[in-house]
Amino acid sequence: MSETAQIRQELQEKISQVNQEVRKVVVGQDYMVNRLMIGLFTNGHILLEGVPGLAKTLTVNTLSKVLDLDFKRIQFTPDLLPADLIGTMIYNQKEGEFEVKKGPIFSNLILADEINRSPAKVQSALLESMQEKQVTIGETTFPLDKPFLVLATQNPVEQEGTYPLPEAQVDRFMLKVYVNYPQREEELEVMRRMSNLSFEENVEKLLAKEEIFSIRNAVNEVNISESLEKYIIEIVFATRFPGEYGMKEEAEYIQFGASPRASINLHRAAKAIAFFEGRDYVLPEDIKEIAYDVLNHRIMLNYEAEADGITSKHIIEKLLQHVSISK
Repeated sequence: MSETAQIRQELQEKISQVNQEVRKVVVGQDYMVNRLMIGLFTNGHILLEGVPGLAKTLTVNTLSKVLDLDFKRIQFTPDLLPADLIGTMIYNQKEGEFEVKKGPIFSNLILADEINRSPAKVQSALLESMQEKQVTIGETTFPLDKPFLVLATQNPVEQEGTYPLPEAQVDRFMLKVYVNYPQREEELEVMRRMSNLSFEENVEKLLAKEEIFSIRNAVNEVNISESLEKYIIEIVFATRFPGEYGMKEEAEYIQFGASPRASINLHRAAKAIAFFEGRDYVLPEDIKEIAYDVLNHRIMLNYEAEADGITSKHIIEKLLQHVSISK
């Protein structure tokens, strides 16, 4: 085994250890943990959607402890201001001058809880930080800590009094992950564990920041063939021109297809899936597996789709059936 292959194997084993450590606290959310780590190791932000009580906050907090990263949870409310997020200038009477008070955005992992509860100004302040990886307070620009990952949650049930994210802002999230209820056996374990008042959420720190960046480099070096790169492009183009791919019925439901960010994120995420599976090359199955999370918030459907009960998941299923890999 070459030195490069040995290093890659050691890093892959580290990821397995992280999964096992998170499971000591979090039960039944392996899918969410997997997607969070894809975002972390490919430098992409995640939008989580699910009803309250599905351990979203617990999962992110536990993952931050295992990875030894700073974690901040920000509850988005209608009266939240941009300064509450990024910080502001305050007057120091003793010194007779203004000084910077940094906000909670200066952390490694940010959980933006119920992001759609706050108005556009607050959302744009967060999304600007996500895009630029920096914050300007007064006349000074501060770079954000690395790694920097935003995990935003949306409650799909109660939409009264919310400010839905515009499509252009939603597009900045690498993945949109639907968090589902646990299985019966998993919920039984959750109930027993959390009903025990002596239960402690103790986990070991398994990864240093330097190792996170090493894993990012290793994921980046995963091989993907030209035919699979073209396959990704065809998938994205099929969301824009479905009629050209034999999807005439679905074409009537799609208002706008996916942006070029979809191609970039499919490419990155497929590499991460392959790396997590212990391979240094991408398979078509890797692309198909992650396609739902990359595309479901980037395909904008019209009112006819809503009336007929058609979802983006339905469109993506048909799309993957019709788009073939060209050699």
